Amino acid sequence: MYESWDLPLKEYHQFLLLEKGLAALSIEAYERDIRKLGQFLSEHAKSPEMISRQDIQDFLEFINEAGLLASSQARILSAIRSFFQFLLQEGKISSDPSELIEAPRTARKLPDVLSVQEIDELEKLIDLSKPEGHRNLAILEVLFSCGLRVSELTGLRLSKIYEKDHFIQITGKGGKTRLVPISDRALQYLNYYLHHQRNALTIQKGYEDIVFLNRRGKALTRVMIFTIIKDLVARAGFTKNISPHSFRHSFATCLIEGGADLRAVQAMLGHESILTTEIYTHIDRAFLRANIVNFHPRGKANQT
Repeated sequence: MYESWDLPLKEYHQFLLLEKGLAALSIEAYERDIRKLGQFLSEHAKSPEMISRQDIQDFLEFINEAGLLASSQARILSAIRSFFQFLLQEGKISSDPSELIEAPRTARKLPDVLSVQEIDELEKLIDLSKPEGHRNLAILEVLFSCGLRVSELTGLRLSKIYEKDHFIQITGKGGKTRLVPISDRALQYLNYYLHHQRNALTIQKGYEDIVFLNRRGKALTRVMIFTIIKDLVARAGFTKNISPHSFRHSFATCLIEGGADLRAVQAMLGHESILTTEIYTHIDRAFLRANIVNFHPRGKANQT
């Protein structure tokens, strides 16, 4: 029997570190959330194996009344569940008191969507007479036409552009790769940048295969992409909260509202849930390409 929370948390720490392979900061976050429960019950001198379902419910009610966001409450409950599942696996408790407790519902706030007209307006604000002009134009068009995450954009490689087939290969979350169709318009802007601006740079060693470079010949950072877009949005006078992810969301919204197959959209976005992994891995490239051509505003024949 544990006399305090220190020993079980130490054992849990080793479990997360050695068996789960979590980073130090993640482990600290788990422990910090679990200690909140211990502190709440400290006046009752309850060790972990003495905790009941009602204790956890009382704690959740307390942090809810304290004004914690639903997302924070859900995170804390997730840490508590993980901790008690560990104790159950180790035989320290006979049942999991957190098992049947429901997490608070979180309202998922989607990023603002840009219309095609708004994206066109942003692109028209780019000064193409500046050295970085055509690069920035290509950045916006690739984000919108391919639905990339900003990290996928900054990591895009020349060797992964299959121009003849109208596809680019993306390395997404968890190192997973996927093929994404690219529109004629995005390819046109991309090729102009590559041949007229990128070729004029002195490219630093190690960045020879990176598509989007700064004026010093190194890869653009995520922060720089945010800065480029924020500057354009400010100049356009938009009141929407726009970020690089807004282009990804706009990509998906345009396809779905246009009637594209949801399975194809999920595959092109590279979502990693169990459902998308199991359902969307067998979609062929012709099917993905057809959805871009038929349903994305940049893929339609009347676009130049």
